[in-house]
Amino acid sequence: MNTDSKNLNQSIIKAFAVLDAFTNDKKEWGVRELATKTGYNKSTVYRLLSTLVSLNAVQQNDNEKYQLGSKLFELGNRVSIYKSLRDLTNEPIQKVALEIQETVLLGILKEQQAFHINKADSLQGLKISTSIGSYAPVNGSAIGKLLLAFSSIETQETFFNSISLESFTKNTITSTSKLKKELLQIQQQKFALDIEESELGLVCIAIPIYNKKGKVIAGISASGPSSRFKMENVTSYIKTLQKGVIEIENRLGDFNSL
Repeated sequence: MNTDSKNLNQSIIKAFAVLDAFTNDKKEWGVRELATKTGYNKSTVYRLLSTLVSLNAVQQNDNEKYQLGSKLFELGNRVSIYKSLRDLTNEPIQKVALEIQETVLLGILKEQQAFHINKADSLQGLKISTSIGSYAPVNGSAIGKLLLAFSSIETQETFFNSISLESFTKNTITSTSKLKKELLQIQQQKFALDIEESELGLVCIAIPIYNKKGKVIAGISASGPSSRFKMENVTSYIKTLQKGVIEIENRLGDFNSL
């Protein structure tokens, strides 16, 4: 391929040259050494890495060096990545659904929304319309609020600067200041509630799923009718959800992000 062609985007070519430097023998790079490797100046490499980090194609580890991110894995396995995650989490969430007797959802934060990776229905529970692969607005879902609460400051700033908070019921949070206040509360209590905020008559509680580094990478929730939900039972709901979380964390422990 002629990389000097005027029809080719040189920034993309440089980005791929940076990505190509990551190999099985050399899985992490510092900015200076990567600049030496690629022949690009340090500021160019830093700018490329910053962009790739924002896209989750590259991530910065604890020693401030860079390594490949999960986005590349996702792109390379677009069809199979979520299927693999469903296969890994099916059994744990089925157990939770059976015990808690409500619909259980597993979700991540994607494109500034809650993205549902897996679902388990309880025979006794209320059947909800949410399906695997569907999205839910952050301010209208327990998982969405939970994951935003535990996301980076940069992610939260981007969210509030680009999203308009829509109303779905009379209980939906549409105030930025009120949502920010609730996010702080969620961080402290480590669970989130949706009290008829997405749909009247429906209540949801969500708790975080961590990886081995202590980073929240997903959330698990139980949804049921408001007539059956009692605030005094929150601790009991959390204990049941936590059983599933422990098993899921053991299975997904090596994931840095989903």
